[in-house]
Amino acid sequence: MEIIVATRNRGKLGEIREALSDLGIALYSLEDFPDVPEVLEDGETFYENAVKKARETAWHTGKLALADDSGLVVDALGGEPGVYSARYAGEEADDRMNNDKLLEELKDVPENNRTARFICVIAVAFPDGELITAHGASEGRIMDAPRGEQGFGYDPLFYSVEAGAGFSEISRKEKLKVSHRGRALQELKEKLRKWMNTSGTEAQ
Repeated sequence: MEIIVATRNRGKLGEIREALSDLGIALYSLEDFPDVPEVLEDGETFYENAVKKARETAWHTGKLALADDSGLVVDALGGEPGVYSARYAGEEADDRMNNDKLLEELKDVPENNRTARFICVIAVAFPDGELITAHGASEGRIMDAPRGEQGFGYDPLFYSVEAGAGFSEISRKEKLKVSHRGRALQELKEKLRKWMNTSGTEAQ
């Protein structure tokens, strides 16, 4: 059984591979399918973007495709950056630029008002149109400066209430226990296992 993960983000792919490793599924990324075009993420919700990416990738490859849309929701910013998290500082922005903009937007906001959460929606699309989805969230707050050496994206600025540390200060294994993506992946794993059992599909 093979699934194409609709991402070129190595950090995201690594988390997905680790979380689903015990299913015995072969996971590939868009790096393995360079002819698959980029999907325009023009949905208004994480769910819409995840489903669109999964379905278009499944259509182009003829294989099961997994896509996630994740983002940071900051209360003091009215929910921003939200679905625009990856391009908060512009279409060509990188992680550092996005983090710098977030810190600038929150420079006058006191610590107790810097509450935020990561949200993740994962979709697995089948070439025949079948769809499996899962959701996860993680509560925390935005720190006033980057901390730690792990993670990617906004991880250096996100303090996890449950972990008692920043996402970039804990290992990938620890992060998966409390993160938005980790929770969505756990839900997805159970749904995939059930699907594999009922369909008689065996991982190769």
